[in-house]
Amino acid sequence: MSVARTWAVALVGAQGEPVEVEADLSNQTPEFKIIGLPDKALAEAVQRVHNACVNSGVPLPRRRLTVNLSPASLPKQGSGFDLAIAIACLATESGMDPASVASAVHLGELGLDGRLRPVPGVLPAVVAAARAGHRTVVVPWANRVEAELVDGIEVVAAVNLAQVVAWHGADVIVPPDEPVDLPEEDAPLPDAPDLADVLGQREAVDALVVAAAGGHHLLMCGPPGAGKTMLARRLPGILPELDDRAALASASIRSLSGSRVVDLSRTPPFEAPHHSVSVAALVGGGSRTVRPGAIARASEGILFLDEAGEFPTHALDALRQPLESGSITIHRSSVSAAFPARFQLVLATNPCPCGDYGIRGGKCTCAPAAIRRYRGRLSGPLLDRIDIELTLARVSVAQRDQSHGVLTTAAARERVSVARERAAVRLAGTPWRLNAEVSGPWLREGPHAPAAVIRRPLDAALHRGALTLRGYDRVLRVAWSLADLDASPQLGVDHIGRALYLKKGIAS
Repeated sequence: MSVARTWAVALVGAQGEPVEVEADLSNQTPEFKIIGLPDKALAEAVQRVHNACVNSGVPLPRRRLTVNLSPASLPKQGSGFDLAIAIACLATESGMDPASVASAVHLGELGLDGRLRPVPGVLPAVVAAARAGHRTVVVPWANRVEAELVDGIEVVAAVNLAQVVAWHGADVIVPPDEPVDLPEEDAPLPDAPDLADVLGQREAVDALVVAAAGGHHLLMCGPPGAGKTMLARRLPGILPELDDRAALASASIRSLSGSRVVDLSRTPPFEAPHHSVSVAALVGGGSRTVRPGAIARASEGILFLDEAGEFPTHALDALRQPLESGSITIHRSSVSAAFPARFQLVLATNPCPCGDYGIRGGKCTCAPAAIRRYRGRLSGPLLDRIDIELTLARVSVAQRDQSHGVLTTAAARERVSVARERAAVRLAGTPWRLNAEVSGPWLREGPHAPAAVIRRPLDAALHRGALTLRGYDRVLRVAWSLADLDASPQLGVDHIGRALYLKKGIAS
């Protein structure tokens, strides 16, 4: 045949788009050309494919080969198209089964010796192939476990190009190559520390449980040694396990980031970038290939910004839009890539650069202008998107006494799980799962809207300018989380009052 077709997948952000790879063989001056908006790495596939085919004992035809990647208007990036291009080109003249070639999706990079090398993003690519109706995917041996995480797909794991050609029915000798494996993964993270280790700070622990129950954003302000980081690192342990959808979405982002994916982890992700992080590293980006940033990797989990007052203001303000929409779209001149950003934000900051401003027994040495500049890093619009604001003090000797009992991580997780189940029943039939996701109009005017007498403290705070309308809705969301923890089917005045206090210390 003079024209052969097979399939690959182009990754645009966190989504994959099936790409038909067409190879045309014509009796003209020998040439090998790829068209269809390839990037530089994909354009270099010409040399990789040529050498890999020769060294695999299946040389390309010595005529003009034109490879078209359709749809041609969709930008294609990376070396993951190598295998599909090679198979399409060889199918124009070899003895491969055309129906087998045309029905399979091929993913993988070719080495010059013909071995298949692993590529990032195999999991979202296989998900996209399954969604498009494909049932067979050929992947590098090192990506086999990741690809098998998708149900309903036959995964063919190949070590080299000759093995794929033989699988499609051609009579070739398959060399006994050693497979190319992924780099050794980092040591597994230790289990989340127990909440029972926290001495004192009972109000902060209770607020942490409320934040976990509703998926609320949290700000902790206090001097060094007050336990801000200790509390934040215990938050993932009290969150319920991820469901299938969330686990698959989280694993897909890890795959795009180049991490080894061997299972669908049910543990919510926890990202804690350093305060020197750039905007691109935080929200995602890149000059040639758009990669997910920390906020995408934290989706379905926690984004913890320790020493938030040290982060650049423009980096913090870049979080404002993702906090509202739950996604981030990165625009470049040639492509726009969207990533999920449904994370729970936890900020920890000192009251001033030295940490002793307003602290009993502390001696602050910061100039007033330095304190204002430090606090100004957290802008008003960003703080307005925070649901719970805590002011922590250092634990005193009296507070070290734990004889009254402590809350363990297991007990807190059970409380959070029960509260989320109550919220799920109330929100059945709506597009929301957590209280933090519910829209303002539904809260104020929906079937569970509180009576005017219940809203009175909240309306008063809005009237005197202590709250914005966005803050008004956020207080209602926190109040519902408090009600769910109390097993209350309706909001009460006490829930509104406690939510107001958690927002800004406003008395009801």
